[in-house]
Amino acid sequence: MVSEYRHKRRVHFYETDMAGIVHFSCFFRYLEEAEHALWREAGISIHPKDSKVGWPRVASSFDYHRPLRFEDEFEVWIRVAEIKEKTIRYTCLVSCNGSRIATGSLTIACVSKQPNEPMKSIPIPEDIVSRFKVSHDA
Repeated sequence: MVSEYRHKRRVHFYETDMAGIVHFSCFFRYLEEAEHALWREAGISIHPKDSKVGWPRVASSFDYHRPLRFEDEFEVWIRVAEIKEKTIRYTCLVSCNGSRIATGSLTIACVSKQPNEPMKSIPIPEDIVSRFKVSHDA
């Protein structure tokens, strides 16, 4: 069972704004990249081919503490903070050289994906929920 994952990355030039710092919206992508790596670490994909289950984002936020700049190497720590019947909530810490850059959270909901039907919230399948555990440090 997986409860956290550390994703390492470098800032690309296209992620910076006119002030030369990473645009705030990129942090949501960093969190999502770490989430997908966490799922791979658990031995599964968040979006396998022909899956009848989807994971829309239902809440997401970030607080920014220091800027990131082009070429900075940084880490995204993602942790499973809470697992409920139909949702998973993560917390996230973005750090660079030991400094806290940003903190955030993301909540995803499990939904059924049936052709010609609207998405419907469903319980997380046991074969998925059994691969994760809540982090005590979340």
